Amino acid sequence: MKFPDGFLWGGAVAAHQLEGAWNVDGRGPSICDVLTGGAHGVAREITDGVVPGKNYPNQRGIDYYHTFREDDALFQEMGFKCFRTSISWSRIFPNGDDTKPNEAGLKFYEELFKDYRAKGMEPVVTLSHFEMPLHLAKMGGFTNRKAIDCFVRFATTVMERYKDLVKYWLTFNEVNNQMEMHTAIFPYTNSGIIPNPNDTKHDVEQKVWQSIHNEFVASALVVRKGHAINPNFQIGCMLAMVPIYPATCNPNDVMHAEILMRDRLLFGDVYVYGEYPHYLLNRWQREGFHIAMNPGDLEIIKEGTVDFISISYYMSAAVQANKVDEWDGHGLPGQVRNPYIEATDWGWQIDPVGLRYVLCTLYERYRKPIFIVENGIGMYESPDANGYVEDNARISYLREHIAQVGRAIALDGVEVMGYTVWGCIDVISFGTGEMKKRYGMIYVDADDYGKGTYRRTRKKSFYWYRNVIASNGEDL
Repeated sequence: MKFPDGFLWGGAVAAHQLEGAWNVDGRGPSICDVLTGGAHGVAREITDGVVPGKNYPNQRGIDYYHTFREDDALFQEMGFKCFRTSISWSRIFPNGDDTKPNEAGLKFYEELFKDYRAKGMEPVVTLSHFEMPLHLAKMGGFTNRKAIDCFVRFATTVMERYKDLVKYWLTFNEVNNQMEMHTAIFPYTNSGIIPNPNDTKHDVEQKVWQSIHNEFVASALVVRKGHAINPNFQIGCMLAMVPIYPATCNPNDVMHAEILMRDRLLFGDVYVYGEYPHYLLNRWQREGFHIAMNPGDLEIIKEGTVDFISISYYMSAAVQANKVDEWDGHGLPGQVRNPYIEATDWGWQIDPVGLRYVLCTLYERYRKPIFIVENGIGMYESPDANGYVEDNARISYLREHIAQVGRAIALDGVEVMGYTVWGCIDVISFGTGEMKKRYGMIYVDADDYGKGTYRRTRKKSFYWYRNVIASNGEDL
């Protein structure tokens, strides 16, 4: 299975999970800076400000802010053609509603992107990857229409500053994750909605839907402004793709899976077609949601469609309609174990074929190029006496998924732009805030509480992935 010439192989991270340096050089507090560490089955706590004695792992990251040149050299050694990261919004506008940007923050990313280019890596930059200035969240996050203007100011500032350094931009990361409205974490990290214990279920959903509309407007405005700044910009959306299978061929299971998939696909429908799908408009009316829209909003959304689709893919899910009444609020309503595939220690079902299925589904639906910007596996790992990690399970996971990408390209005709392994270097886990949930091909000697040397060492997968890139995917 040959990959196309110019295929963008690389790695992916997010600013809040690796940079650290949360309160230096003028950076303001981000919503991730008040997320405590959690664990598998233990939710992260959202605190009201920084509480002494609490563990805030995102404040530390892996100190990439000070080590990026050395870390980038390791990525260069693997042969990365691109590198996906994000810009910390509060590093540029500390409060979010500032009128002038923080020059020290702008200078940091200028040096970072120059370093990528000097090392042969194309920057792929996410504007909002699960973080916004904490000050904006306290103003209501994206429920407050003022956030649109703040986000557009931020995006315009960095796009103008880096117009000759960055070609590929993503607006909001995994924006569809907040459809899991029963959890506090996604409405918070996606839209800056601070949980209110007095809110009813309908209140929460109303806030999320309003935020989603405001984010669609903000994204479309940024796409238009970005293309005006540099017509060569390629600006995409970013969707978390978890294919939902019916557990059986019972028509009720099939329809239940179809309805749940709409929560994943409605975002692509709006980003690509520039209009709200009928099934969503019907749902809003049926469930009593009233979305405040300014005159011209729908025209803005129509005119600001994306150039490509980027996705994350980690797992699939299976659902059974007659199990919905047993739902305990975890996972999806009616979700059941898929007996045909294995799962990770965190319960994520390993399904390489599901990646091919997703690629085919999206390409036939949208006819837009697809960029796989996250795929990887979190594992418990310990180095041996020589500091070496022989992560054969990760190699197997990545090999099987990359093979399915090759099949989607060669057999199904899907236009795939590139593939970036999530983690590539051990970082703070988003879901749990742990370091011990490791995704990287580079081991970082640090524990969940920031203890360790932070020394970087190459895992076995480092050398394997280097060969994959050097052979353009032929040597798996």
